[in-house]
Amino acid sequence: MLRPKIPTMPTPTGLVTPPAVVQPTAVEPMQSPPAPAAQRPAVQITPGTALAVIGVGTAVVLVVGTVLVSMLLATAVTAASVAVCAVVVRSLMTSSAKRR
Repeated sequence: MLRPKIPTMPTPTGLVTPPAVVQPTAVEPMQSPPAPAAQRPAVQITPGTALAVIGVGTAVVLVVGTVLVSMLLATAVTAASVAVCAVVVRSLMTSSAKRR
């Protein structure tokens, strides 16, 4: 009754091209070493550049600090509200048990 259907291999239609034959090639050693790369000049930091880097770094630290403090504050507010809800639920449960 329940027999799996096994797919049959379809027959190719149209023109069938044989696979391409890859010919191996010999690896030749390098004849001469490459020319040395030109020396780049050392980075020179001017007072203006140093001041800009310090300013950008300070801004990044302030932004990241603000984000982290706001996340910590959100977690603290959530924890406090859950604690208040737990106290209210506990109070309601104990008051209903005393009425019986």
